[in-house]
Amino acid sequence: MGESNLYKTALKKAMSLCAIREICVSDIRQKLSAWGVDEKDITKIINHLTNEKFIDDKRYALAFVKDKFRYNKWGKIKIASALKMKNIADETIREALDSIDDDVYLNALKSIISNHKRTVKSKNLYDLKGKLLRHGMSKGFESHLIYDLLNEDE
Repeated sequence: MGESNLYKTALKKAMSLCAIREICVSDIRQKLSAWGVDEKDITKIINHLTNEKFIDDKRYALAFVKDKFRYNKWGKIKIASALKMKNIADETIREALDSIDDDVYLNALKSIISNHKRTVKSKNLYDLKGKLLRHGMSKGFESHLIYDLLNEDE
């Protein structure tokens, strides 16, 4: 029994997508489902793509962490949350987040806080610290790091 035309077309399109950029298993599963591929064929396509190294969640997580930290200035909490929504394993997320150098991470946080400090208006020091803390946390940085940084300025 031959493979269906839809299967072959979906496999070619998926291979093409994976060749263009890093993509994770859950993203490709969503695409295939949206294209109308049945679940049995989706599993076969994903296995094929994984075996041929077109998709690799570890490689995807490393690239995702690098890009979101470098270009979007996201903290580890926000990055981890985004990767969890893509069904990446906790251990893989942890390994990818460990690839961020601690000194570079702290310097990025300092830069974000100092840049925001120049533009924020506040009534007093307490109000300023609250606004800076909320901004840092909205970027996904750990609250204890922000507290330490803000208390360091005193």
